[in-house]
Amino acid sequence: MIILGIDPGYAIIGYGVIRAQNGRYQPLEHGAVVTRAEENFNRRLEIIYDSISSVIEQWKPDAVSIEKLFFQNNQKTAIGVAEARGVILLAAQKAGLEVFEYTPLQVKMAVTGYGQAHKPQVMEMTRRLLCLKEVPKPDDTADALAMAICHGQAAGSVLRRSMLRTAQTVQGKQSI
Repeated sequence: MIILGIDPGYAIIGYGVIRAQNGRYQPLEHGAVVTRAEENFNRRLEIIYDSISSVIEQWKPDAVSIEKLFFQNNQKTAIGVAEARGVILLAAQKAGLEVFEYTPLQVKMAVTGYGQAHKPQVMEMTRRLLCLKEVPKPDDTADALAMAICHGQAAGSVLRRSMLRTAQTVQGKQSI
């Protein structure tokens, strides 16, 4: 399964594409979309949409894993992140991809096995799980790779497979 992990933002949007297979992870590409503060905000959203659409077109992921949005103290920042997240979700929707949202706690649990892990611990485990020589920079890129690993862990779990089978069974009964 190819997974695109995204750490949403509007100044720096981290992304990471991995292949998850049999509990192992292989990095395919990672990086960041960076927009300039002096750029018109609508133009920044266009850059984000075009860049994420390009990554999706190149790698054709099976799923997108993105951080669930929580409101922060700064509402202006939260609104900007929400708008950027919206164009990311639009890019995934237009490509016909299923999107999975995870909280920071879920990511920490999936990557380190400990929900109270600190950011450096998550970043180091991400590096180790992907057999990278160093932690990817900027931090947003490492966070995006951790998002992808989180979905790889969740998608491969017995609970997740059982939930999918149940959902498919219910869907099948509704269409009859």
